[in-house]
This record gives sequence, structure tokens and C-alpha cells, in this order.
Amino acid sequence: MPAAAVDREQQRRDRLNLVSDAKRTHILAAAREVFEQHGLDGASVREIAKQAGYTPGAIYSYFAAKEEIYGALLAESLERLNAAVSQRIEGTRSPSQKAERAALGFYEFYAFNPRDLDLGFYLFGGMRPHGLTPALNATLNGRLRDSLAHFESALQALGASAKTAREEVTAFFAQCVGLLVLENTKRIKMFQEDPAKLCAIYVARTIERVKGSPRAK
Repeated sequence: MPAAAVDREQQRRDRLNLVSDAKRTHILAAAREVFEQHGLDGASVREIAKQAGYTPGAIYSYFAAKEEIYGALLAESLERLNAAVSQRIEGTRSPSQKAERAALGFYEFYAFNPRDLDLGFYLFGGMRPHGLTPALNATLNGRLRDSLAHFESALQALGASAKTAREEVTAFFAQCVGLLVLENTKRIKMFQEDPAKLCAIYVARTIERVKGSPRAK
């Protein structure tokens, strides 16, 4: 095939890929709206198609089921989370600073992006983990775990054992999710406290506790 014909064919494929990517992005945006309104159980491919302005058949050409769409949304959200945490720790000069920024970066991502928090409740335990394949579920949980790995490694650099660092990260995760729920539901108002400040205090105390542990000395 002449070079000019090859170039035209490649350009045609590139245009089709761009259209395909745009449609997929549009479907995901519509699905996010539907999931927020109805949850995973109440949503349907038909409703997502209606929101997107497509036929159900058009949706199935991109995704096999609504759970697969939900998984794609979660995956994109977790990539943004990991990018936000990585950006937050750029330029850190000490393990203490890295630990603080990594932990607060995790909290701030969800505090500033409540729609991602709603999606994250699948992984946080707020929604029953059904529908997704075991492999996809493991991948999503792995990416969530990756977002906390910077905090964990910083605690180890401060002197915590691998076991202690894992325990501290688990405790922080529980604390963080609790504060985010209180903030997202406005229940924090009954305590007249600032959840971001409470999170910062918790992280600071965790760092001091690790630095004061026998192994760290």
C-alpha cells in the first residue's frame, strides 16, 4: 500500500479512536450522575443510556454491565487520588514532612471531592462489594492501598516497624473515613469541630508517637 494511503488509513483510525474515547467519557459522566442519584443497586444500563442520550445497545458496545461502568469510574477516581497524593509530597525534605503531607493529601482529596467520596464508599465498605470481578475488585483495592503507601513508608523511615506502620495506616484510614463521613453528612456540626483540623491533629500525634517509639530511638 502506498505511503499516502497508509497515512490516510492511520488518520481515519485516529479519528475513530477520538470519537470512541469521547463517547466513552460521555457515558462515564452520565453514569456518574445516575449512580449518585440511584446508587449501584438502583442504577441500570437503561437509565445510564437515557442520561447519556444513547440506546442501551450503544452502552453495551463499551461496557458489559453497569458494574463494569462503576469499576471504570472508581478506577479513574483512584488514579486522581494517587496523583493528588504524589503531588502533595513533592519536594518533601524529611520523613516527618512526607508522612504529614501524604496523610493530609489523602484526606484533602476526598474532602474537596465529595463525589469521589461517594464513589469510594464501595471500597470503604459503604456498599456491598458485589458485581465486580474478583480481579477488578483486587485491582481497585490495590490502587486505594497505593495511595496510602507513601504515608506508610514515611512512618517506617521514622523508625516504625513494618507491622507498626501498617497498624498506624489502618488506624488513620479508619479515622479519616470517619471524619469524611461526618463532614459529608454535616454531622460534624453537632460537635462544633473542624474535621480538617482534627485530621491534622491526629496525623501529628501519629508522627510523634512513631518518633517516640523505642525502635525509633
